[in-house]
Amino acid sequence: MYNRPRLFGRSARTSEPFLNLALIRKRNLNSYLSATGLSTFAGLAGYSYWRLSNPDSSLVAAGLVAYAVALGLTVNRFGLRRSSRQIVIGIFALVGICVLGSEFFGLNSVLIPLLLSSGLSLLLIQVNRLWSIDRQLARRLLNSPIARQDSSAAADSRLISGLKLLNTVLPLNEAVVFHCLESDTLEPVVRFKGPAATLSDTRRNSVWRQGVDLCQQAAATAKLVSQTNNNSSSVAVPLLHEGDVAGVLLIRLASQFSAEDTQLLEAIGSQFARNLKRESFSKNTTRNQSFSYFSQSGNKRKLDALNVLKALTVEQRCEASALAHIDDGIAIAYLDGTLALVNPKLLSFVNITSEQASELDLFDLLNNFRTDVFNEPEIAVRRVLQSGADYEGELNIERKNQILNLRISLIRDKQNDDPIGIAIYIRDQTATKEYEKLKSDMISLMSHELRTPLTSINGFAELLTADETVPAQAREFVSIIANESQRMSRMINTFLSVTQLQRKDKQEVLKIPLRLDEVVRETIASLQPVAKKKRIRLIEQPAHRIPPVAADKSLITQAVKNLVNNAIKYSPERTTVTVSTALEAEAVRVCVEDRGFGIPAEAKERVWDKFYRVVREGQEKDEESTGLGLSFVREVVEQHGGSVDLDSQEGRGSKFSFTLPRL
Repeated sequence: MYNRPRLFGRSARTSEPFLNLALIRKRNLNSYLSATGLSTFAGLAGYSYWRLSNPDSSLVAAGLVAYAVALGLTVNRFGLRRSSRQIVIGIFALVGICVLGSEFFGLNSVLIPLLLSSGLSLLLIQVNRLWSIDRQLARRLLNSPIARQDSSAAADSRLISGLKLLNTVLPLNEAVVFHCLESDTLEPVVRFKGPAATLSDTRRNSVWRQGVDLCQQAAATAKLVSQTNNNSSSVAVPLLHEGDVAGVLLIRLASQFSAEDTQLLEAIGSQFARNLKRESFSKNTTRNQSFSYFSQSGNKRKLDALNVLKALTVEQRCEASALAHIDDGIAIAYLDGTLALVNPKLLSFVNITSEQASELDLFDLLNNFRTDVFNEPEIAVRRVLQSGADYEGELNIERKNQILNLRISLIRDKQNDDPIGIAIYIRDQTATKEYEKLKSDMISLMSHELRTPLTSINGFAELLTADETVPAQAREFVSIIANESQRMSRMINTFLSVTQLQRKDKQEVLKIPLRLDEVVRETIASLQPVAKKKRIRLIEQPAHRIPPVAADKSLITQAVKNLVNNAIKYSPERTTVTVSTALEAEAVRVCVEDRGFGIPAEAKERVWDKFYRVVREGQEKDEESTGLGLSFVREVVEQHGGSVDLDSQEGRGSKFSFTLPRL
C-alpha cells in the first residue's frame, strides 16, 4: 500500500483545512448579518426623518431600506476604497432621479432622507469593519505566546538579578528601580541594598527626597542626571525603550560618579526598560477583548503587547549577534530560501563579503560547497524538510585542500514545534584530520618497529626450545619467552588493527555512488567456499530497484564481510545464513540473518564495542577473536551517516543490519 510521506516530520492534519473553511464561512455569515442589520437601521433612520414632514408610505420605507442595505452589503463585501467610485456614481444618479421627479412630476423629494440613509449606512458599516479588525488584532496580540512571557514576579526577579550584576561592576550603596505610571508618578518596584553603613533616619529622608527629585528630572528630560555630595554620588538613569521612558533607575555610590560609566548604565537601563514593559503588560489586563476598541485600558494593553514584541525583537537580535563570534560557520534561512543571517566565519569559507551574501539565497550559498558526494543541495534540503532529520556530511574541498563538516537542520518554533527556518552549520575539520592522521601514522610506525625485534625473539626462542642439548630448566624458561613473545605479537596485531581502522575510517574514505546489492552479491560469492566448508547454506535475498548510496567501496565491502563471516563462524552446521538488501524511506538497509546461538540480552549493547567478546554459558572467550569486527562495522557505517541495528534471541539466531542514506 502506498504511504503518504510525512511533511516536516509530522503527520498530515487533514481535518484542519475543513475546520478553517467552516470558521471562515461562519465569520462571513456573521459579517453579512451584522451589515444587513446596521444598513436596515440606517434606512429606517432616513425614513423616520422623511416622516416628519410627509405622510406614511411603505413604498418609500422599502426603497430607503433596500438602498441602504444594498449600499452596506457592497461596502462590507468590497470595502469602502474599492467600491467608492460605484457608490459616488450611484448617489449622483439617485440625486438626479429625485430632482427630476420633484421638478416634472411633483413628487415629494426623498433626497435628504436618501443621503441620510446612505451616509449613516456607510458610517456604521465602516465602523463595524474597523471594530471587527480590531477584535482580530486583540485576539492575535493578547492570546499569543507573548501574553504568557513573564509574570510580574518573573519581571521583578530579572530586575533584582540585573541590580546584582550591576553591583559586581559598579559597587552600590543602594539602588532602586522606579516604574513610571500613567499619572506621571514614580512607583518603586525593586530595591537593592549594598554593604554600606545605614544612614540615620533624618539623613535617609533627605537623601530619599533628593533621589526622587533626580528621578523626576531624569524622567522629564530622558537623560541621565547625577549629583555629588562630599564623597558620595546619586545617579538617576532614565529607562528608555523605543524612545519611551518606562521608569528610572536610582543608584547611590560611595564614590564620585565617573562619566565613563554612563554608557554602561544606559545599556543596563535599556534592559531594565524592557523588563518593565513586560511587567506592565502582565499587570494591565482587560476583561473583554471584544470591546477593547472602545476601551482605553484595552488599547493600552495592545500597546503594551507591541512594546513586549519590540523588546523580544531586541533580545533576539542580541542572540543572533552572538553567532558572529563563533568559530564555526553558521547561516540561517527562512523557509522561502531567503538568508536571514550568515556569520563572518561562513563568509570566509566561500570568500564573499556580507554585501555579496545579501544577494544570495539558500541554494546559491550551498552551491559553493558542492563536491562529488554533495552535488545536489536541493535533494539534501528536501530530505530535511520532509523528514525533519538533520543532514550531515563530510566535504572534501580539493581546490582548497580543505575538509569541512556540513550539517543542515530544520529550525522549529519552541511554542508549537512548527518549522520556521533552516540552519546551515560548517566546521573546518582540516587541522583535526591532519592531527589524527599524524597520530595514526606515528602509532603504526612504532608498532611496526616493535614487531621486528619480537619476530627475532620468537624465532630464536622456538629454535632453543627444539634444541635437545639445552638443559630442561633453561628450555622451560625459553618456552615461557616464546609464549610471551607470541602473546605480545597478538597484542601488537590487535593494536595495529585498531589504528588501521581509525585511519581508514576517518582519513581514507573515498565516497562514490555504490549499489549495496552488488556489494552483497560479490561478498556472498567470495565467502561461499568458507560457508560450504562448514556446511552452511549462504543465500541472498535481493530487492528490485535499489538506489545507490555514497560510500567507500572497500570499507563497506569489508563491513559486509565482517557480518557474514561472523554469521558463518557462530552458526551451527546445516543452517542458513541469509543476506538481504531493502529500500526503507530515504535509506538502504543490508541485513545478515543467521540461525546461530544468539546474543544474550545483557550483551546486545556491548557487542559493538572494541575488544568486547561474548561469553556464553559453559564456554570460554574465543581467543582467536580480537573483538574488533563489529566495532569496525559500526564505525564505518556511522562515518557514512548510517546506523547499525541488532535483533537477537538466544537459541534462535541473530539479525545484524545497517542502513546508509540513499542518493
